[in-house]
Amino acid sequence: MTPHRNPPVPPLIPLIVGMIAISFAPILVRLSDAEVSVQAMYRMLFTVLFMLPFGRKQLKSASSISGKDWALLALAGVFLALHFLLWMASLDYTSIASSTIILALEPVFVMVGAYFLFKDRIRKLALFGLFVALVGTCFVSSGDLVLSETAFTGDLLSFFGTLAVVFNMLIAKRILTRVPSFVYSIVVFGVSAVLFAIYNVALGISFTEYPPEEWLVFLLLAIVPTVFGHLIFNWLLQYLKTTTVSMSVLAEPVGASILGMFIFGEMITGFQLAGGALVIAGLLFYLRSEQRTEA
Repeated sequence: MTPHRNPPVPPLIPLIVGMIAISFAPILVRLSDAEVSVQAMYRMLFTVLFMLPFGRKQLKSASSISGKDWALLALAGVFLALHFLLWMASLDYTSIASSTIILALEPVFVMVGAYFLFKDRIRKLALFGLFVALVGTCFVSSGDLVLSETAFTGDLLSFFGTLAVVFNMLIAKRILTRVPSFVYSIVVFGVSAVLFAIYNVALGISFTEYPPEEWLVFLLLAIVPTVFGHLIFNWLLQYLKTTTVSMSVLAEPVGASILGMFIFGEMITGFQLAGGALVIAGLLFYLRSEQRTEA
């Protein structure tokens, strides 16, 4: 299923903004001492509150959404909540580089899913670009491949979190042909927030007993990686192929590892620097190949 409309701005611009924004997600998660379910709940809740004043007209279209589409929206919210819960938890067990490298497998799974569900095709040159970028992400995480039980637990959490976001993106791709991206985002984020609230109540986790710096982190998680990251990517799914949008996640190990070096002292090796260059080169090569296909 290939989109037929052209975005109002060159797609590379919002993609770059989104890639930079999501790179801050693991840093902000690490800066918080709150449970990841609380971080994720307020991340979703604050994002919905930010969106509400800007979409009153678009929200009127929610009345025309079919029952089947409401079910798909709810399911997308479930998978998004699972993604945040599992992936954010992985950062307690393994390094930023290791967690984000596994998350970078997302476009591979999305490409396979989009091929079978939507008959999306991918040129050999674009596939080569994807391969180069994945090799680069392996280089990025090469300095942190430590075989330990704790790291393995974190790797598993990140892996299953990646599968969850893949299902979320594939559902989004199908439903965004009928539902505006704004409505999709606010409903899915709202469902995720409610699920996290139920989860926290069930486990007896406090909603309010946090110092001011924690609330600042919750707020930044909503503004930076969600509004300027996930919200932009949801919008781009109306215009670009699912695999193209998911490729943006390959930039996260690069940006997050650089930020982790300066903030947490997780030093970057020469292999990781070389991997960063490969990720960027592979991503640009892929996008150029896809543009030629559309042309």
